[in-house]
Amino acid sequence: LFDDCWNPEPHIGPQPAPVPGVHNSQWLQSPGPAVANDPVAWGRLEDYVTDIVGRFAEDERILAWDLYNEPGNRGQNSKSLPLLKAVFAWARAARPSQPLTAGVWSRIEVLNALQLAESDIISFHNYNDADSLIAQIAGLKKHGRPVICTEWMRRPISTVETHLAIFKRERVGCYNWGLVSGKTQTIYGWRSEPGGPEPPEWFHDLLRPDGTPFDPGEIALFREATASP
Repeated sequence: LFDDCWNPEPHIGPQPAPVPGVHNSQWLQSPGPAVANDPVAWGRLEDYVTDIVGRFAEDERILAWDLYNEPGNRGQNSKSLPLLKAVFAWARAARPSQPLTAGVWSRIEVLNALQLAESDIISFHNYNDADSLIAQIAGLKKHGRPVICTEWMRRPISTVETHLAIFKRERVGCYNWGLVSGKTQTIYGWRSEPGGPEPPEWFHDLLRPDGTPFDPGEIALFREATASP
């Protein structure tokens, strides 16, 4: 429902077109630091959370509520703690049947502590190598709750070939970034420059816009992993 990642000044109305070649060039924070850091402006945020969560509180199509993406990103750091705490309280007050979570992603300990304490299921991001993933999963499992990775895969460091088997072996759910190459332009790296050609090795994404795979071998591994218990 909220997000501290990427561009800090969201606005209502027509949005600018993506900058060719730039990773996530128009991705926006929500609500943005001007509102996130001003509790006086939170009335509409509370209404938003309680309306959305309350409306779908019994909806079986919803696996969980991931309340806040990467709190503290873009220099927010611990300034996001009050809003993060409030979002958990607002969502829980709506009495959802589904679990609440907010993914651990950084080394900002004060935020991690709250996220781990308040989350009904533990979620996390990991774009690092296989050894890092194995270690993080082991640490998070100590909390005794289900574990889901809500962001992973950045070629060539975090890949389907190196990481998918780990998730399956550890019985950890995983959402890789992303599916189809499109407006987010995340086939390019985090620090890509405008106007660059399609990279020979994509950073994220699995499929081209016509549905064909960037790497057929990756799709074969997904099919293999999901075909058996």
